[in-house]
Amino acid sequence: MPHVLSFAPPHGGVRPVADREKIAVLVKAVLRAAEAWKLTNDEAAALFDVAPATWGRMKAGTFKGNLDRDKVMRASLILGIYKGLRLLFNGPLTYGWPKLGNQGPGFNGRAPIEVMIEGGIPAMMETRKHIDALRGGA
Repeated sequence: MPHVLSFAPPHGGVRPVADREKIAVLVKAVLRAAEAWKLTNDEAAALFDVAPATWGRMKAGTFKGNLDRDKVMRASLILGIYKGLRLLFNGPLTYGWPKLGNQGPGFNGRAPIEVMIEGGIPAMMETRKHIDALRGGA
């Protein structure tokens, strides 16, 4: 990777993104994760908390908006989950895990994508922690 884009200020937290280049990079990465996970347009829009029409503009490359703190946080979590799954699994689970029923803590047999859509950022954070724990991390 030629350079790293930083979206977190030095004191911590997440800040909104208005820079067109940074927005394009984040949106493209989220689109790739959604595609790899075979999310429907409605699932992807709900996970990223945008209207389906906005998701359509993102897919078409015509999105002109900014990304508020909520969207930057969601993008960060989606990409962290995506990366964690790539490090954890080799094979169909790498990209299939988010849509499979899961008996792990907090999922109760439901697919992680359902839990994350329903629970928003807190559920996305717990899902990321779960994957990190499976990998032997935090």
